[in-house]
Amino acid sequence: MALAIAFVVFSALPGPARLTAQPRPAKPKLVVFIAVDQMRADYLERYGALFSKGLHRLTRDGAWFKRSAYPYLNTVTCPGHSTLGTGAFPYKHGMVLNQWFDRESGKLVTCNEDHSATEVGYGNVSGPGDSANRMLVPTLAEIMHRTAKARVVTMSIKARSAIGLAGHQADSVTWLDERGAWETSSVYSKTPLPWVTAFIKGNPLTRDSGKVWQRSLPESRYQFVDDALGEGKPNGWSNRFPHPLGNAQDAAYVARWIQSPFSNDYLEEMAEAGIESLRLGKGAATDFLGVSFSALDVVGHTFGPRSHEVQDLLVRLDATLGRFLNYLDENVGVGNYVVAMSADHGVADIPEQVPKGGRQESQAIASAVEAALEPLYGKGPFVAQNAYTDLYLTPDAAAKLRTDGKAFKAIADALLKVSGVARVLKGSDLASPAARTSKDTQVRAAALSYYPGRSGDIIVIPKENWLLAANVTTHGTLYPYDQRVPVIFYGAGIHGGERADASTPADVAATLAAIVGVTLPSPDGQVLKSALR
Repeated sequence: MALAIAFVVFSALPGPARLTAQPRPAKPKLVVFIAVDQMRADYLERYGALFSKGLHRLTRDGAWFKRSAYPYLNTVTCPGHSTLGTGAFPYKHGMVLNQWFDRESGKLVTCNEDHSATEVGYGNVSGPGDSANRMLVPTLAEIMHRTAKARVVTMSIKARSAIGLAGHQADSVTWLDERGAWETSSVYSKTPLPWVTAFIKGNPLTRDSGKVWQRSLPESRYQFVDDALGEGKPNGWSNRFPHPLGNAQDAAYVARWIQSPFSNDYLEEMAEAGIESLRLGKGAATDFLGVSFSALDVVGHTFGPRSHEVQDLLVRLDATLGRFLNYLDENVGVGNYVVAMSADHGVADIPEQVPKGGRQESQAIASAVEAALEPLYGKGPFVAQNAYTDLYLTPDAAAKLRTDGKAFKAIADALLKVSGVARVLKGSDLASPAARTSKDTQVRAAALSYYPGRSGDIIVIPKENWLLAANVTTHGTLYPYDQRVPVIFYGAGIHGGERADASTPADVAATLAAIVGVTLPSPDGQVLKSALR
């Protein structure tokens, strides 16, 4: 049902008018948060004619915010899912990148690694675990869990996706490790969960052995040309359909499976099993289910957003979501659930396919800085680590940056001569509230991604349509193709229709919090009231 709004009516009884409180509408029994990794906002319109099931239903009947965009720079998976989960931006939740340079240890750390935890596997896995220990604010899901007794279940191919939606505590958080084994962490469960064990036993990844990924529709239905300039050849596949998974014993089988629509189908079935086994949406509280579909990200990185592979994956996701919505109707009940769908980031076009696109090896960034500082301070090294837009200096070089104005000038001058670099900012200049509200949109975007101690000493903004990485294509910039993603609400209490309201994905958690009646501690997101009845 809609966000409960108590209203009053004037009584028609004789005498002075009386105010009579009306009953509050019931809350939905289940919140379903769907994240689609790397879904650009324009996919829903560009390829909309291909959809007839779940995506079609969501865009036709849901509240569709077509102008939603992340306002920050580091548009990558961990910051995106953490923003979706918490309703806050990276400067506040602290998850600034998928991995960043830890100055204390002198090593790169992933956003979710937790050496105080251990892996809890549904296969032969062991070692350090993962958690939200580096996340500095709570998620909507954990607030629902802690204050409203919600059962919280999340799942994804990626740990940082499942954890970003769940937060610090949950009943079930499941992801796939790089070896192809499903796992969780001792932070969430000390032992394997019976329902997950049963599902995986009945549905091993090997069930898809020998399957072939073919186009779902006639080739003429797809836009652009197949096997276009710059597309990759992943895991032994050719650039063109068909894409066989091969035998389950093949070394590339798991990687191919992850990069296929079959992994999305698997997650949808796991979500159904979680709802049925834990009776989500059947208790006294409003439960939370988070599902992050990862295949589009892996396919997009390799084939690009214009590829037939991306288009067909979306067609198949449309069918998968259609089945899922039908399942929710039948097993949770129409009017008993609310769905929110969004994405963690978009993706750039392959540079060879767009005007003025280009590539620059990331090593050129570090080399330019080394060459610029050597005349001032002697032989380096001066660069400790380069994490795409974030450049980390050695302790001595960082000290020079703080005390000697010549250091930043030399670095900036050198980097602006590197092809693909549009602008260079000093990290410490981005820590202030003034930077986060700057009228300079690039400064503001960088500041909203900046967290002291975790972000780089130097922030590099690439030129539009330029990649500073070796991928076929990637994301992680402040341009619309990376920042703009869908935001859609559907189901109980939602007033459907297309919206032109300016919004951000942080608004999703804030709006869902209002629907279920819990309070986020310090959200950057706003309640999207126009979505609510």
